[in-house]
Amino acid sequence: MDKVRWGILGTANIARTEVIPAIVRASNAEVAAIASRSSKVYEVANELSIESAYESYDELLEDDEIDAVYIPLPNHLHKEWVFKAAQKGKHVLCEKPASLTAEEAQEMVKVCQENNVKFMEAFMYQFHPQHQRVRDIIASGEIGDVMLFKSSHSYYFADRTGNIRMVKEMGGGSIYDVGCYSIHALRHVLQTEPVEVQANAEMDPEAQVDLSAYSFLKLENGAKAILDCSFDMMDRNEYEVVGTKGSIKVPFAFRPDHNGGVGHIIVQTGMFKREEKIYGDIYRMEVEHFSKAILENLEPVYSGDSTVQNMRVIDACYEAIHSGERVKIQQ
Repeated sequence: MDKVRWGILGTANIARTEVIPAIVRASNAEVAAIASRSSKVYEVANELSIESAYESYDELLEDDEIDAVYIPLPNHLHKEWVFKAAQKGKHVLCEKPASLTAEEAQEMVKVCQENNVKFMEAFMYQFHPQHQRVRDIIASGEIGDVMLFKSSHSYYFADRTGNIRMVKEMGGGSIYDVGCYSIHALRHVLQTEPVEVQANAEMDPEAQVDLSAYSFLKLENGAKAILDCSFDMMDRNEYEVVGTKGSIKVPFAFRPDHNGGVGHIIVQTGMFKREEKIYGDIYRMEVEHFSKAILENLEPVYSGDSTVQNMRVIDACYEAIHSGERVKIQQ
């Protein structure tokens, strides 16, 4: 086998516009089937030139020709379909957030391990080379000791009526939708774990989901982090690392594809500033990485254990919001 044959569980917009085209671009993958719970699946399959279409997810999982599945379903359905896919021997790339709690994520990782299939949460942004470049600059000592990490991820969410992002039981809210990126980036870029969080949020009075959230975290290496996310602010997807001698700003951190795939790093030390631009096809790189892990029996760079820890931080943020107290983060 030189290519992983992918099945897509659902016709979500991210699958149609980003991940399926990325699988087509990938050198070691191909789209073999797509499933939906309606006859619309045939229209989508025809539009995207996918050879097999199924009107149920279970039917696709019964297809012996499928090696791996991509799950872009609503957040509250991730656990159910990760379990079912793993039990049918399918490797799983699951949209973020992987689950609604760390406990759920742990169960999902365990069932994949028990069935000897690979699992990875789909934080596609991490595959852009700009983030490794940031880590290299930090390691070089150019900005000194890291003291602070700041990240903002937001967009103005206009048409909210009937949208799953506004349904609490389905995993709605700004932290689940975009705040999870900043939490992941904090851990991924600084290679350290948050140990304590204080947080508050603006809640929708009817839906009871967080429209905006603000978190202050202490890290195990002594640094601090300030994160914000929102459905009520302009488009922002950025982070900044502040050290004792300088800083690194990344203004297209999570969606460099909205900037033509070009990552942009701004390094400032004293009066001196320089800019670096790096290209990366994040969705293709994500698909190729996970497909290579399957083909060569390697562990994905983003492990199941790390997914669980990311969810522990999210759990702690919500606990801090609802309790009004400072919350220790389980390690």
